[in-house]
Amino acid sequence: MKSVVSAFAPVVTVVIALMTIWYMAAVWLNADWAYDRAGRAGVTLSFSELVSDTWAQEKPKLPAPHQVVEEIWKTTVQKSITSKRSLIYHSWVTLSATLLGFGLGTALGIGLAIGIVYNRVMDMSVMPWVIASQTIPILAIAPMIIVVLNAVGISGLLPKAIISMYLSFFPVVVGMVKGLRSPEQMQLDQMRTWNASGSQTFWRLRLPSSMPYLFTSMKIAMAASLVGAIVGELPTGAVAGLGARLLAGSYYGQTIQIWSALIMAAALAAVMVALIGVVQRVTLKRMGMA
Repeated sequence: MKSVVSAFAPVVTVVIALMTIWYMAAVWLNADWAYDRAGRAGVTLSFSELVSDTWAQEKPKLPAPHQVVEEIWKTTVQKSITSKRSLIYHSWVTLSATLLGFGLGTALGIGLAIGIVYNRVMDMSVMPWVIASQTIPILAIAPMIIVVLNAVGISGLLPKAIISMYLSFFPVVVGMVKGLRSPEQMQLDQMRTWNASGSQTFWRLRLPSSMPYLFTSMKIAMAASLVGAIVGELPTGAVAGLGARLLAGSYYGQTIQIWSALIMAAALAAVMVALIGVVQRVTLKRMGMA
């Protein structure tokens, strides 16, 4: 029991500290509007009235945590999952592009990493371009990708998935290159002593050694893929997806809607990364590496 308490105590402490700061920031940022309304009404606000007002505004600069929780509750539990106002519906739209982009990015990253490790020409030519590709802001390249694909008749899920792939393949490339090169020279010499072929060395030494690096990079890639899917929804004026919720909220000043979509996106990323962590533990345990 004590070990459980000690394990969760730091997390609970951080959450309480963040909630306290959030509530205080809500009072500070929303106070101007509260004072302005009170001045026009000819009344003077006490501190308790000020706090109550700043935590209950319809369009606050910064919504209070309970307002965000209430919005999430209303748009998940109290709405049908097929409703266009359901956060679950919008989350699924974004998640579908995220998973497709993540799959494409992971496959591309692994393929490039194998080529870079086994081919010196690719190592010298492709790797610098892989690194350079990440210096281009995604907000700049996303509209171009969507416009080009729309021009050739490709729209809907695939353009968003390609933007997700663009963000997610990089950590997989870097992680897998490091992982495939992680075996020590003595281990490689031992494989040569056993007269192992290149494919045998890959499947029995390099690939198993790269698994911890692969799963770590996949966690980063999943989060990046979700960001890519959301960014891909912004330039298109999409009507569905978490990006669409963010866009609609910014158009109409619905900060509570914006924050609820942000929290939902963070929760979605946390769940997906946690699932990768579960697969990682099971896989490494079966391989005798955990």
